[in-house]
Amino acid sequence: MTQKRATPTVARRRVGGLLRRYRMARGLQTQAAARLMGWDATRLSRVERGLYRVSADEVHKLADAYAVDDAAAVDELARAAETPPGTGWWAPYIGRFSQAYLDYIELEAEATAIKMYHPAVIPGLFQSPGYVRELMAKSLPTFSRERAEMLVNVRIARQEVLARTDPPVTVHALIPESALHAECDGGPAVMRDQVRRLLDLAEAPNITLQLVPLTVHPALSGSGAVTILAFRHPWTPVASLDNPLGGNHLEGPEQITSMESVFQQGVDLALPAEETRDKLEEYLEGMRK
Repeated sequence: MTQKRATPTVARRRVGGLLRRYRMARGLQTQAAARLMGWDATRLSRVERGLYRVSADEVHKLADAYAVDDAAAVDELARAAETPPGTGWWAPYIGRFSQAYLDYIELEAEATAIKMYHPAVIPGLFQSPGYVRELMAKSLPTFSRERAEMLVNVRIARQEVLARTDPPVTVHALIPESALHAECDGGPAVMRDQVRRLLDLAEAPNITLQLVPLTVHPALSGSGAVTILAFRHPWTPVASLDNPLGGNHLEGPEQITSMESVFQQGVDLALPAEETRDKLEEYLEGMRK
């Protein structure tokens, strides 16, 4: 039988990592656990590192061998294991962007809750097409027009997660008021469209949008951008950065707690959602003059 060897993706690494946690919780060495499956230790090691795919049936057999008594967790693990590689909408961009950025997109697409704050710009999921193009032109001036437009298309495609219903996603975003004062080379129409988009998003039942006022102490911005992704049980949260040139994915409990604390600090300092909508309406009215 041909083994399903593959380049590790986020899904395979997470499946393998969780299987390894279950094995270790059972107190089994790799070789002993592999024998329970009729495998050699090398194969199990590669499964746990995401180098071999496992079927849903194999996941259930491993869970039985490890005496995992969380049926919902095992079912979710089996679902993730069965997801065919290269089927995400981002698959055509493999090799065109950093693996870290593609990993981020894959994680984002699976998230059931997203918290995001950027100290200087509108967060990526909330950006209008014109605003994205402005950012690309200013932050990545050496990119060819074709590559820059590819980045725009990817960022717009990512925004479809906001309307996903299976599973539904909730989003809590902090928007720096200072970002609304940016001068755009494309003229005032760019920011008008961006503010309209923010107002539209603020009406969505699954989205909470808060504006961080200009009067907030700059110490908050010193914490940098914060994005926290939560997932279905049993996956643990991930803190990450939206960066097409690379980025880090933080999964340690202490790191997540620290990022959650920074985000909550922003929530406490930001305007409430209703006041935020009123403020955005004021900005839009002023831009019409």
